[in-house]
Amino acid sequence: MKPATNLAGFEWLALVNRSSLKADAFAGLTGAAVVLPQAVAFAAIAGLPPEYGLYTAMITPIIAALFGSSLVMVSGPTTAISAVVFSSLAGNMQPGSPEFIQSAILLALMVGVLQIIFALVRVGRLAGFVSHSVMTGFTASAALLIAVSQFGPSLGLPPSSGHGFLGRLQSLIADVPQFSLPALICAGLTLATVVLLRIFLPRWPGFLIAIAVGTVSVQMMGGWAADLRFVGALPAAYPAFQLPGFNSGHMAGLLESAFAIALIGLLEAIAIGRSLSHRTRTEFSANREVMGQGLSNAVGGLFQCYPASGSFTRSSVNLEAGASSPFAAIFAALFLVIMVMIFRPLVEIVPISSVAGLILYVAWRLLDFREFNHLIRTSRRETSIAALTFLTGLFVNLEFAIYVGTFASLAVFLSKSANPDLAVGAPDPDAEHRKIKNAELFGLEECPSVLITRLDGPLFFGSVDSINAQFRKLTRNRPDQINLVLILHGVGDVDLAGVELLEREIERRRAVGGDIFVVAHYPPLAKRLKELGLLDVIGHDHLFDNKGAAITAAVGNVTHDICSRCTARVFTECDARPSAKEKSA
Repeated sequence: MKPATNLAGFEWLALVNRSSLKADAFAGLTGAAVVLPQAVAFAAIAGLPPEYGLYTAMITPIIAALFGSSLVMVSGPTTAISAVVFSSLAGNMQPGSPEFIQSAILLALMVGVLQIIFALVRVGRLAGFVSHSVMTGFTASAALLIAVSQFGPSLGLPPSSGHGFLGRLQSLIADVPQFSLPALICAGLTLATVVLLRIFLPRWPGFLIAIAVGTVSVQMMGGWAADLRFVGALPAAYPAFQLPGFNSGHMAGLLESAFAIALIGLLEAIAIGRSLSHRTRTEFSANREVMGQGLSNAVGGLFQCYPASGSFTRSSVNLEAGASSPFAAIFAALFLVIMVMIFRPLVEIVPISSVAGLILYVAWRLLDFREFNHLIRTSRRETSIAALTFLTGLFVNLEFAIYVGTFASLAVFLSKSANPDLAVGAPDPDAEHRKIKNAELFGLEECPSVLITRLDGPLFFGSVDSINAQFRKLTRNRPDQINLVLILHGVGDVDLAGVELLEREIERRRAVGGDIFVVAHYPPLAKRLKELGLLDVIGHDHLFDNKGAAITAAVGNVTHDICSRCTARVFTECDARPSAKEKSA
């Protein structure tokens, strides 16, 4: 597996050459053919005339591609955002009315401003809590939702009246008897063409050729295919700069909806961007993507666009078509403009069933069965997160699935942080130099009076209860090991609650004649312990930067009487102490 390539800023421009531009141009042409009918459909979902979906597909992808973080993600109108726009406005105004249209455009500008603010306060860092298992579940549920939404068009069925996976599936089953054989043939030929080309001629523009094959097949059917749905006539309208109407009262009323759309949009874009970065082996900056999405919506709001985000379907089509840089998304937007301007008669005859067959292939490619098998074999916890995200996306919606997956990942992170591992160690007698290993795991003999432990995890207010419980368990199970060598190996930082825990443990052990010897390898950690006042309680001679010195001090605190009865002799320091043999002699 190749390491991820860091292409921050516009460094990807250095990788652009004639070959990559050619590949991006083919991918852009394919993307334009796919987005054209989608843009019209998404505008209808949002309650807007078709041209506003086209505007959004022309403007926002360019800005998001230039200023975002993903090399291959394509932004623009999406099903989820379109549905949220409709539900936000339809209750107060008539869909398609001038007031409705202006409100949708104003929403785009407000969403963009909010997302830019999110980027400035670095909200994108929260994406670190979205684990890869969330992406796996999200991708799988998206694939099935995309597939079930395209089975109807591929069979020539009327638009589905159902919502969500089950609703669409029930509607599909009910309408199957009405299927159109010409539509099925068209979709089948498109699907078969793209599959064969991807297998035997992967360098060819398979998606574009597949759409052409599907279109030609329908034209050859003549009147037999007269009932099929096509992309249809396009409005001769193009985006122009226009400030939306600003009204403080109206903006205040839209603020709640704008915030929800901004949050859903950035989570969707981050989820898609991270998923694609894993597939392309490139670095992904969530915060930079948030800024790119914010700028695209803000600029889009000035050019008659409604809110947009990253599109899983079009991004996957873009990647499958051979895209290698953001130029592919830019080409797609420019080709869409050209199609509207020049090729309207040809675009009008593209069958919807042909586009559906193409997207069914994309949906199949999104299902990564190998990754699911890997998760099941390696981690029950990560499998649970993936399954929870998958089921939520499938039976609720994709946006809520991201929330659920993110919160599940956060819960796992907090659980790990609040329950750090306190492992018991002992010297390995077979090692050439002193090496401390897990005593229980390797069955190593321990000193009867000195307990060595290593803390892996944060020592802060959220973990003190768990660590204290582990200390108490060790005291119950090992009452004679009153001297504790505590190695703070995996502790990056500590707070006052953590130091207070150590102080209480010091008091308990000193009360029975023992002591604590703390090892802090990391200089900033040692400095932090001093700042929080640990040395005032433990003393300067009880804080060490290496475990050897700490063990020497701990052995020195063991009484001669105990050493004289001991036969373990696990430390090199034991040689200088009286032994049971010496006592018997």
